[in-house]
Amino acid sequence: MSRPIRAITATVAALLLATACNSTANSTSSAGEGSSVRGVSDDTVRVGGIVSMTTASGYSKKDTDLGAKARFARANAEGGVNGRKIDYLGAEDDGQDPAKNLAAARKLVQQDKVFAIAPMSSVTFSGADFLQKQRVPTFGWGTLPAFCGPAYLYGFGGCMVPMPGGTISQTWPEGLKNVTGGARGRSVAILANDNDAGTFAIRTYKQSFASAGYRVTYAKASVPATSVPSDWSAYTKELLRSDRGKAPDVVVSVMQTPYNIGLFTAVKRTGFKGVLTDPTDYDPGLLAKSATKQALDGVHVLLSFQPFESSTAAMKQFKADIRKAADEDVPLSMHMMTGYMGADLFLAIAEKAGKDLDLDSFQKAAAGFSDTGTMVGDRELPRGQRESFGCGALVQLKGGAYRVSSPFRCYAPIPFK
Repeated sequence: MSRPIRAITATVAALLLATACNSTANSTSSAGEGSSVRGVSDDTVRVGGIVSMTTASGYSKKDTDLGAKARFARANAEGGVNGRKIDYLGAEDDGQDPAKNLAAARKLVQQDKVFAIAPMSSVTFSGADFLQKQRVPTFGWGTLPAFCGPAYLYGFGGCMVPMPGGTISQTWPEGLKNVTGGARGRSVAILANDNDAGTFAIRTYKQSFASAGYRVTYAKASVPATSVPSDWSAYTKELLRSDRGKAPDVVVSVMQTPYNIGLFTAVKRTGFKGVLTDPTDYDPGLLAKSATKQALDGVHVLLSFQPFESSTAAMKQFKADIRKAADEDVPLSMHMMTGYMGADLFLAIAEKAGKDLDLDSFQKAAAGFSDTGTMVGDRELPRGQRESFGCGALVQLKGGAYRVSSPFRCYAPIPFK
């Protein structure tokens, strides 16, 4: 994916953006008595989210909304931020559609007049340019280029997309060494979707795994992004002969769950005995279906946060907050964590901004923000708008349960070329 803030369907987004720019609400529109700052009143701060609750493939990030609700609810129970409660409007569903993503951003700013957007969780972020121009602090998972560079967009784990002149996080290949017994003599094959995101992922992880000492024998963004293939044989045949006619030691998928289920099932049917790994399938809810559980059994999943199996005080607090917000015990998911930590970073910066909260005080607080020991590691801005915080873990699904296969830690990044 290219460096400028662009959605996959840039033409549609650009047309809608041109209309938006001609009718945007002023960033200091009144949001309540006693304040001329958009979304800020004497006793509240208005926040909304954008989440892909529904998608064409069936993949859903709806739990992201619950994660944000849980964190904001605890903040309000503790008195809010500098005396102001968080008025969380919930998340708009963009359906993983570029036009809907921009429309949701416009609605939240122009109609609902939010001060900030937290969380923003979608592989489509066509509203990024609009939010940056409207000076709307926006928090999400920094796996999109939009979270890397713009002054008002923040990734809760930092910028996870390598930018020219920036760095690449080595969490995945370095953590995987604990699984493969090191990288020396080990081969890796990487597969991604045939779209901008997949192409960029291939470029990134090809360099990342090679720098860690693995031999990358296959790296292609060739799987259609519009629908899950019914026949994976063409992909498995090429992939599993990539290491001088033999199967690689590790198969890396940089795709979402429905694709991984199909790919890994097909790979296992060939008798493959190596390592399977991806960055998306950490969700106890997936264990409810026996076919899904079987397809993902043995897979090592990359995390950019502490595993739920951790016993830290922060993790215990997270679990308690989710349980209270859901009003019942629910299976934890990585989407809950993305919503929770997006909200957490917003709250931390808003607290530092002080009682006189406006866009200038918020940005000033962000410019010198840092803290330590969070569930995503040590946070620091503005460094986090240029590079990842570089922390993570690997968990393996085995026998119907997840276990930590590489503990949470931070790794030194490498220069991006």
